[in-house]
Amino acid sequence: MVASDDTFDVLIAGGGPAGSSCARALRRAGFTVVICDRAEFPRDKLCAGWITPHVVAALGIDGASYAAGGRTWQPITGFRVSRLGDAESRVVYDRPVSYGIRRCEFDDFLLHRSGAELQLGAPVGRIERLSDVWVINGTLRARMLVGAGGHFCLVAQHLGARLGSAEPIIAAHEAEFELTADQQRACAVEPEVPEIFFTRDLKGYGWVFRKGRFINIGLGRQDNAKLGDHVADFVAFLERRRRIPANLPAKFRGHPYLLYNQAPRPLIADGALLIGDAAGLAYPKSGEGIRPAIESGLLAADAIVQANGCYDRAHLAGYERQIVDRFGSRTTTWSVADLLPARLTCALAGRLFAREWFARHVVLDRWFFHADQAALNVTGSLTPRTRGTRGAIPRQPATASGPAALRSDTP
Repeated sequence: MVASDDTFDVLIAGGGPAGSSCARALRRAGFTVVICDRAEFPRDKLCAGWITPHVVAALGIDGASYAAGGRTWQPITGFRVSRLGDAESRVVYDRPVSYGIRRCEFDDFLLHRSGAELQLGAPVGRIERLSDVWVINGTLRARMLVGAGGHFCLVAQHLGARLGSAEPIIAAHEAEFELTADQQRACAVEPEVPEIFFTRDLKGYGWVFRKGRFINIGLGRQDNAKLGDHVADFVAFLERRRRIPANLPAKFRGHPYLLYNQAPRPLIADGALLIGDAAGLAYPKSGEGIRPAIESGLLAADAIVQANGCYDRAHLAGYERQIVDRFGSRTTTWSVADLLPARLTCALAGRLFAREWFARHVVLDRWFFHADQAALNVTGSLTPRTRGTRGAIPRQPATASGPAALRSDTP
C-alpha cells in the first residue's frame, strides 16, 4: 500500500533548471508536485554558467534581487571568439547579452522557489506503473511522471532511451574555482567578456569565463577519445596566454549530454514526459542546454495543464509538437559545410572566427544566443485551478482515450 499523504498530481525526477521550472509553473496552476533528486541542494554543479535575457524573461527573475541575496550575477557585454591558436575577434555589445551565474546558487534558487515538495538525497530507484498511476520507490504516487534527471535519467531509460554507444554524446570537462586576491589582480580575463576557443578540428570548443572572484574553465567535444589530453593541452594553452594561473587548485570533472536532433529520445509515454538533458535537447551548434531545459520544462507544464487530467499519449502529444515547433526537426540535418573537405572547412573557419561580423552575427547571435527567437511565454495557459487538499487525485470522467483517474484512496 502507498500512503495517500504521499500522493501527488505530478512527480518530477530531477531538481535542476528543467525540473524546477516545470514544477513552479505547475504549482502556480494549482497542481500538487513533488521533486525527487539524489543530490542535496545546493549541489556542486559545474557549468560554464551563463544565461541569456530570454531565460531571465522566461523565468521572471529580477537580477538585482537575485544578486542582493549574495549570489553571482555577472553581466556579460562581450565575447572573445577564435579557433585555438588563430587570430581572435572581440565582439562588444551596448547592453548585457548574457548573465554569468554559478550553478550551485542558480539551481538552488530555482528549486526552492518552485513551491514543490522536495525529496532531496532521494534518488529515483524503482519505477512501477499501476493502472494509470506511477509508484516511485514504493512510497510516492503520481498520475504524471516527468523525467528531468539529466543524461542518465532513470525515467528516460524506463521510456526507452538507449544509453551507451547508440547515442553520440558530447563529453565536457569543467572546473570552477575561487581566485585569490593576487590572482584576481593578475587575471587577464575580463569578467564582462568570456572567451571561446573552437578546437583546431572544429569538433568542440573550450572556454574561460570569470565571474567576479570565480573563474570557470572547460572544454567539450563531439569526439571524446583522449578528452583528458585535449583538456590538458587547452589548460596549457591558457596558462601560456596567462589567462589562468598555473597549477590549478581544482579538479576537472566531466559530464555527458546529447545534442538536439542527433539521437532523439522518446519525449512522451502514457502519463510521462521527458525534459531538459533527459530528453537530449542541447543546442546543436553551441551545446548550450540551460535555455532548452527551462523552456522544455515550461512547455511540459503547459502540456500537462492542457491535458486536463487525461494523461495518455494522445493528450500529451502536444508537448512533442511544441518541442519541434520551438527547436526544429528532431532528425539529423546537414549544411553546405558537410560537402567540403575537412581541411578546407577548418581553414575557412579559422579565418571566419577572426572576423568580428561572423563572430557576432553567426557564432554568438545565432549559435549561442538564438537572439532571433523571442523568450518563451506560456503563462496564458497556465491558469490557476481549484484544487483539493495536497495529494488528492480528482476523479475524471472516463473517456474514449483514457480510463477514469484513480482517487487517492484507491489501493
